[in-house]
Amino acid sequence: MTEQLLLGIDTGGTYTDAVLYSETAGVVARAKALTTRYDLAVGISGAVEAVLEETQAPVSAISLVSLSTTLATNALVEGQGGRAALVMIGFGEDDLTRGGLAEALGNDPVVFLPGGHDVHGDERPLDLSALDAALPELAQTVSSFAVAGYFAVRNPAHEEKVRDHIRAVSQLPVTCSHELTSKLGGPRRALTTLLNARLVSMIDRLIGACEDYLARRGIDVPMMVVRGDGALIAAAEARLRPIETILSGPAASLVGARHLTGLDAAVVSDIGGTTTDVAVLDGGRPKLDVEGAVVGGYRTMVEAVAMRTFGLGGDSEVRIDDRGLLAKLDLGPRRFLPLSLASTQHPGTIVPVLERQLRALHAGRYDGRFAVRTGVPARLASGLQPQEQALYDRIGATPAPLADLLASTLQRVTLDRLVARGLVHICAVTPSDAMHLLGGQGQWDGEAARLGLELAARTKDGAGFPIAEGAEALARRIVDRLTRQSSDAVLSACLDSDGAEGIDPVRSQPVDRALHRRPGIVQFRVGLDRSLIGLGASAPVYYPAIADMLGAQSVIPADAGVANAVGAVVGRVRAAVTVFVTMPEEGNFIVNGAGESARLSDEAEAFSVARERALAAALAAARANGADEPAVSLVEEIDAPEIRGRRKLVEARFIATASGRPRIAQEA
Repeated sequence: MTEQLLLGIDTGGTYTDAVLYSETAGVVARAKALTTRYDLAVGISGAVEAVLEETQAPVSAISLVSLSTTLATNALVEGQGGRAALVMIGFGEDDLTRGGLAEALGNDPVVFLPGGHDVHGDERPLDLSALDAALPELAQTVSSFAVAGYFAVRNPAHEEKVRDHIRAVSQLPVTCSHELTSKLGGPRRALTTLLNARLVSMIDRLIGACEDYLARRGIDVPMMVVRGDGALIAAAEARLRPIETILSGPAASLVGARHLTGLDAAVVSDIGGTTTDVAVLDGGRPKLDVEGAVVGGYRTMVEAVAMRTFGLGGDSEVRIDDRGLLAKLDLGPRRFLPLSLASTQHPGTIVPVLERQLRALHAGRYDGRFAVRTGVPARLASGLQPQEQALYDRIGATPAPLADLLASTLQRVTLDRLVARGLVHICAVTPSDAMHLLGGQGQWDGEAARLGLELAARTKDGAGFPIAEGAEALARRIVDRLTRQSSDAVLSACLDSDGAEGIDPVRSQPVDRALHRRPGIVQFRVGLDRSLIGLGASAPVYYPAIADMLGAQSVIPADAGVANAVGAVVGRVRAAVTVFVTMPEEGNFIVNGAGESARLSDEAEAFSVARERALAAALAAARANGADEPAVSLVEEIDAPEIRGRRKLVEARFIATASGRPRIAQEA
C-alpha cells in the first residue's frame, strides 16, 4: 500500500509554496512558484506539480489538502479589498465614530435600518424601506454586503431576514455579524463584518482556484484552510467567513516553526514579500490575542494568534525622503512589484525603459516606476469613478512607465486608489532588487535590479548631492534599513508581549544606541531571552544580521521557506460555541445562542439546556469542519454577584470547544 501523503499549500503575496508531508517521514518534497494574482490556479498548480514530480508520487497517495494564505492579511495591511455595502440594523450614525468603523468604511456605502434587539434578545420593529430604496443601485456598484444588527449575538433573526432579502434581490454575497463572533460590542462587530465582506471575493477566488486545480488532477480529498488561530476549518466554511483567515499564513508558520524546530520558547519572525509577522512561542504554543487580531490598524473580533503584523517585506516600497540635508530611507507598508520580477514576467519591457531613463541628463520624477494591471476579474473593478476608470483603461497587462501615464499630482492620487482596490501593481525598486545586486538572491532579472538602483541612487538630497554613490551603495543602505526596521518590529512585538507597550523602539534613543552598540558613559544593551526563529524564503539572507542586532541566537530551520505549508498540514480542527443565559426579571431565564431563544422559569433547567446546546453545537461545528472523532470540553463562566444579600444572575456563559485531527480520505 502506498503511504498516505498530506499536501500543504501556502499562497502568499509573492510565492505559493507546496509541501508533501508524511506522518512517518515528515516533509518529503517542497517547491515554490510565483503567486499569480490574475489566476491563482497557475501558481498553485506550478508549486504542486513540482512536488509531485520530485517524489513521483501518484495523486491517489494524497489523502488531505490543507491551505494557508496571507492574501487576506496583506489586503487589510495594504488597504485593499472589494467594495462592500454595510447595513446597520438598530444603530445610528453616531455609532460609526466608534471602534474605527468610519475610517474603515471610507467611501463605501452604509444603510441604516430601524430594528434590532435588546440585551435579552427581544426585538424592536424592523423596517426595510431604506434598504429597498438603496438596493437597486447598490447591487450594481458593490461586490458584497455586510449586515450588523443591534444585539444580533443575542438574537440573529433580523440579520437573517435582511440577509435573505439582499440575496434574493442582488444575488451577491452577504456576511452577517452573528456568523463571525458571539462577542458584544456592536461597532467593532460591524467593523469585523465589513472587512469580512471585502475579503469574500478574494478568498472565494483562492479556494475556487485550488479546488478547480485539484479537480483537474483527480485529487478528490477533503480540503482544509488554516484559521488565524492556527486551527483548521473546512474550505466551504472559510468561503463564508474569510475574515477568519486573517493571519492564516502567520498562524500556520507558528505551527510549522514549532514542528520544525522543536523549540518550546522562541520569538518567531516570518518575512514575506509584503509583511513581517512576529509572535511568541511559550510552552510550545503560540499566544492568542483574546481581544481580537489587529491587522492594518484595525482591531477585529477575530480570535487569532497574538501576532504583530508589519508592512515590511522583501517587496516593500522604498520611500526616499529627500527634503532634509541628508536623505532618509524607509520601507513599506505598501508592496511593490520588484523590477527584477517584473522584468522576468514581462521580458523586454522593463530594461529598455530603464536604460533610456538613465541616458537622460536630468532625473525624472517617476524614473524607475511602472504600472501594470493585476489581472483580477473585470467584475471586481465595478464602481470606479470616471477619472479612475479613465486611468485604469490606459493601464494594460504590460508594465507602462508612470512618466507616460501620469501628467498631474491628481492622477497620482487616482493611481493610488486603483492600487488600494487591488486592481493595479506599481513596479519599482524593492529590497528584493537590492539583494539581487548584492548576491543574496538571484532568481529574477539582476540587470533590471541594477538599472533601477542606479536610477534611484541619482535622487538628490536637500544639499543637492546624490543619495548614494552608486547602485551597490544604495542597495546596502536598503538592506541595512530592512535589518533595522525588522529589529524594531521584533522588539515592538516582544515589548507588547511583556506589557511594556510604552517603549517605542523607533523613537527611543537608548534603544537606538543599544542596537547599534554606540559607545557612551552610560551603556545600553538590548536582547532577547530566547532564540529568534527566522522564517520565509529570504530568512537565511536577512535574519542572521537581525538576530545579531538583537543579541539573540538565530535559528533558521531547513524548511524555513515553506514553514507555512508545513503548519497547514500538521494542524488540528477546533470549533468553539458560546451559549448565554440571562435573567431580565426574577424567575425568567433566557437562553441565547446555538438555536432560537428559549425562555425558562428555572435556573438549573436553563443552565442544563445551555450546556447541552453548547456541547452539541461545538461537536456539530467540528464535524462540519472536517474533524475526525472530535473531543469536546466545556467551560462555564457565571456572573452572579450578591446584591443586598440576594444572588443576582447577570449572565452565564457556557463555552464548548471541540477539536480533533482532520478527516482524511481512505485509499481505495
